[in-house]
Amino acid sequence: MFLYEKKLQYPVRVSKCDPQMAKFLTEQYGGADGELAAALRYMNQRYSLPDKVVGLLTDVTMEEFSHLEMIATMILKLTKDATPEQMREAGLGDHYANHGNALFYQNASGVPWQASYIQAKCDPIADLYEDIAAEEKARATYQWLIDMTDDVDLQDSLKFLREREIVHSMRFREAVEMLKEDQAAQKFF
Repeated sequence: MFLYEKKLQYPVRVSKCDPQMAKFLTEQYGGADGELAAALRYMNQRYSLPDKVVGLLTDVTMEEFSHLEMIATMILKLTKDATPEQMREAGLGDHYANHGNALFYQNASGVPWQASYIQAKCDPIADLYEDIAAEEKARATYQWLIDMTDDVDLQDSLKFLREREIVHSMRFREAVEMLKEDQAAQKFF
């Protein structure tokens, strides 16, 4: 069950119209290491993981969906007042011709999102290591996005997202260690 509170997890502010930065942010919207891929990966994996970690995967899934909402808000705010010419100059002419200012799940190069971005092996340790890698790649991408803008308001929201990726990675690492301890424990029947 989901409960939706009609506010963002963290405030999103932008100082100016910047379609170029919006284009870069689509990497976290519909890219291989973006928020949609993460949310769907964790949602899918939770059904085949031990009960001890299902709650963690569910929690992180919901947070990733809230991050997706934040990225969508950033992109929309950055393109809100953009003219078709500005969209074209930012490399979003093809996107604008096909979708207008609507969001579409694609990466910064315009490649549509695909299910092959996510994995599930039904091996808890393998799946959690996959999740750790996903969080670390997202953290790196957020750092590069922070480096690409001089908009301090936007940087603030991106820094929040980067820090949450670090927390998720740490939680997944804790889950791996917990499951390894369970595997190592002597079992009596």
